[in-house]
Amino acid sequence: MATDTSSRRPRRADAERNRAAIIEAATEVLAEQGSAVDVREIAQRSGVGMGTLYRHFPTKDDLLGTVLDREFTAWAGAAREAAASTDDPRAALEGFYQHALATQARHRAVVEAYGHNWSGPALDCTRLLYPVLDDLRARAQEAGVLRADATTGDLALLLATLSHTVQLVGDHGARAWKRQLRITLDGLRPAHGTSLPTA
Repeated sequence: MATDTSSRRPRRADAERNRAAIIEAATEVLAEQGSAVDVREIAQRSGVGMGTLYRHFPTKDDLLGTVLDREFTAWAGAAREAAASTDDPRAALEGFYQHALATQARHRAVVEAYGHNWSGPALDCTRLLYPVLDDLRARAQEAGVLRADATTGDLALLLATLSHTVQLVGDHGARAWKRQLRITLDGLRPAHGTSLPTA
């Protein structure tokens, strides 16, 4: 019995190493090329065969979901830390958007998922970010630096809209999305006298 157990351990360790290698390779390739990438490239870059890849991830969507869930969780955590790093409510709100969009600009699959699909990992990410956005909204409105009729839902949808802009302008469009972000943030200032349409 002891012999059988010890003989199985290397296979389990190899399997874990293979899974980790696939996820790391997929993260790199998806960041570079987006979700349309061929899984054969992921297998090649990870150093495993297609059979090994499919044993761990039976479909491309399984692999994409695993990678995006990990990336979204890390992104939400970093956004929360960035928002908490300043006592200035307006700077915290603006810093959140700057950080979130800069992160997305480095990962094509993340921005594709968040900007175009409100289900799956993107929906999970929205749920992770919602408390952060809600806190930022409350702090900014209490300080009088955010229009009073802006909702947390507005802020979440603005992020999705700006995510689409990041994808639209491409790899070298940082100046373009930063201009759109500035226009958007200025529109959130309380000086605007016109009320927002009711939902």
